[in-house]
Amino acid sequence: MSSCLKLSVVSQKNFFASKKLFNALQCRSVATTKLFIDGEFRESKTQEWIDLRNPATNEVIRKVPKATKDEMQAAVDSAKKAFKTWSETSILTRQQYMFKYQHIIKQNMKRLAAMVTEEQGKTLADAEGDVFRGLQVVEHACSITSLQLGETLPSIARDLDTVSYRLPLGVCAGIAPFNFPAMIPLWMFPLATVCGNTFVMKPSERVPGATMLLMELLQEIDFPKGVVNVIHGQHDSVNFICDNPDIRAISFVGSDTAGKYIYERGSKNGKRVQSNMGAKNHGVVMPDANKEHTLNQLVGAAFGAAGQRCMALSTAVFVGSSKDWIPELVERAKKLKVNAGHVPDADLGPVISAESKQRISKLVESGKQQGAKILLDGRDIKVDGYENGYFVGPTVVADVKPEMDCYKEEIFGPVLVTLSVDTLDDAIQLINSNPYGNGTAIFTTNGATARKFTQEIDVGQIGVNVPIPVPLPMFSFTGSRGSFLGDNNFYGKAGINFFTQLKTVTQLWREQDASGFKPATAMPVMK
Repeated sequence: MSSCLKLSVVSQKNFFASKKLFNALQCRSVATTKLFIDGEFRESKTQEWIDLRNPATNEVIRKVPKATKDEMQAAVDSAKKAFKTWSETSILTRQQYMFKYQHIIKQNMKRLAAMVTEEQGKTLADAEGDVFRGLQVVEHACSITSLQLGETLPSIARDLDTVSYRLPLGVCAGIAPFNFPAMIPLWMFPLATVCGNTFVMKPSERVPGATMLLMELLQEIDFPKGVVNVIHGQHDSVNFICDNPDIRAISFVGSDTAGKYIYERGSKNGKRVQSNMGAKNHGVVMPDANKEHTLNQLVGAAFGAAGQRCMALSTAVFVGSSKDWIPELVERAKKLKVNAGHVPDADLGPVISAESKQRISKLVESGKQQGAKILLDGRDIKVDGYENGYFVGPTVVADVKPEMDCYKEEIFGPVLVTLSVDTLDDAIQLINSNPYGNGTAIFTTNGATARKFTQEIDVGQIGVNVPIPVPLPMFSFTGSRGSFLGDNNFYGKAGINFFTQLKTVTQLWREQDASGFKPATAMPVMK
């Protein structure tokens, strides 16, 4: 080989080596999301990274690791080790940690909200609401000294007492969705840990930032190492959680497909699973409703958070003459301002991804193809300065029928589908025929109408003149039917029951043992 050719080959090798290094440096120039294991932030050693894009700009703002199996196992091992001491920590000490956590979250609400807006897209006001509703669960967890009380029945028979205790399960895990980056994780690990469990959290790979900030806050209150750990990833991390023998329970919020899969796989492996899934929430509008209040509530509940709420009021059922209000509803929806979430006057921001925007548009188009009317079409909206963002404006689809795809599927975007029926009975039958049971609402000024609706409707959460009836944490989030799989719902008393197990002790202390009587030789009889 000539010296010239040798030089050419060496140059090629140097070029490709330099290009590889350049690409690696380019990747590293974008911030990376760390893991949180054993009380410290760790850089993942994975070779697989996920691009996290700002949905308002389509710019890559962070790289999220697909945690390796060794890293995920390290998180579980840390939680397992911590459980030995944390489960024996007094309930008063655990309560004090929750008091401190509540205080520091409240101090950092704007910081958390800004992270939510950057990664998820929702407006800053909505993001603060996201954080606040999670904070309320932490505040409720501060009542653990009352929430975790057992039961006692003395003298159940002669000299016989029975006592039950609520005890932690062990290592638990949470799998959270993209739409509430702060609230949903705060539904999970605070309640689990205050009960004495340890935890492995997997936030959505699309919005991990809020969870990582929440871990920073745990560090600041000197929360014991290993009690809460965070891993990242997609399918492999979900399968790991479902299969790992040391994980006793899984808390999940997300889509139908994922929820059913996790419930089945986790349950087969002997784990407790609570799985909150899809929804098709109906708002029934009676002709006697307060028109001004009803229309404002419908618009806010349908289009707020760009419709990306499992409790979004995505379907309006107009009874009788109330259908005449639809044109005015459309006019109010037109006035909503679509912009990047951090812009002060924005009413709704972008949807989470290009794929989501495409799916929303496809379902709206299917309604048109199947005979519905698009009264307001926000699919082609352009936002000045954010032309590359994933924006969908408020959209109203009328004359929808139950057999249409836009009704049967959860659109999960700023789209309100409307149906018209003749009577309240027709509305109740329509809703009860739908497979989902997350939430519903009725708008009326008639108490008897409201009572009939609440008594006959087969949905887990009902609002009367309240469009998004999400209960406060002293109750529980009680979605039902096709919207929930499991035995115990989220937070409140049901949440405590999910993250604890009962131990019952029956004790016999004979009176004669204390009084010095002679031993009895007859067959003992309980009375």
